[in-house]
Amino acid sequence: MNKSIKKLYPYILLLPVLIFIIGIFIFGIITSLLQSFGYFPAAGLYTFTLKYFREIIKNPNFINSLKFSLHISFVSSFFAVLFGVLLAYFLLKNKKKIYEIYKLPIIVPHTVAALLMFILFTQSGWIPRLLYNLGLINSMMDFDWFLFDPKGIGIIIAYTWKGLPFITLITYDTLKKTDVKYSKVAANLGASPLQIYLKILLPITLPTILLGFLMLFTFSLGAFEIPYLLGPSSPKALPVMAYIFYKSIDLYDRPYAMAINMFITFLALIMAIIYIFMQRLVQKYNKL
Repeated sequence: MNKSIKKLYPYILLLPVLIFIIGIFIFGIITSLLQSFGYFPAAGLYTFTLKYFREIIKNPNFINSLKFSLHISFVSSFFAVLFGVLLAYFLLKNKKKIYEIYKLPIIVPHTVAALLMFILFTQSGWIPRLLYNLGLINSMMDFDWFLFDPKGIGIIIAYTWKGLPFITLITYDTLKKTDVKYSKVAANLGASPLQIYLKILLPITLPTILLGFLMLFTFSLGAFEIPYLLGPSSPKALPVMAYIFYKSIDLYDRPYAMAINMFITFLALIMAIIYIFMQRLVQKYNKL
């Protein structure tokens, strides 16, 4: 077996599985696209139309859901980046195995993360019980609801907790590869640790941080589990709104669900294009 075939051999072995997975993905996208344009034979719809997109965009509930989804995605990604970067810098200065516990959220499924939030922050949860036993609140009912609220605080906390280790990992890896001589020269010239980070380390890691933010934002915008389990009755996150239309007993609601899904896909595609563009900028920056 020559070298070129030997390199391709693992991919050849994976090819049947890849074809199956990609086939399902493409079939799902095409089916959703056709139904979003009104072609749904199961409901007796055979005419292509933009009706469902127009009605969805004019629907006030859709606009509120869009604002809510953008809000929770942006805020949770921002805080995940903020705390993740700070933790990465802390780990750079304190290399101890005990700090590896920060990676725990990576292996926790989103449904389990939602359950943990429920156990901690409901009015009968651990946090209200602790505050009540410490005398900080008069009754557990005095504890403000973090879950099912219109501001999505519980969702934001869950997404932040899940995204923090990802940002920490990619930022720490970048910081670790940074040439230490720049920091030493700055320290010898009298720069404080804060100035070293803000003037030297942050500009170096900023492209990586922005890429991480885009990935978290895109994922949380299209994720379903946590908004479904912890979200308010109104407004709904876009994926939850699409699910409600999809599960409706009226099959004529199905195209509305697919129109929302296509809108989410379109937003994700825009974020993917921005991500690719920024990744190329990062590669050019690293070559300088």
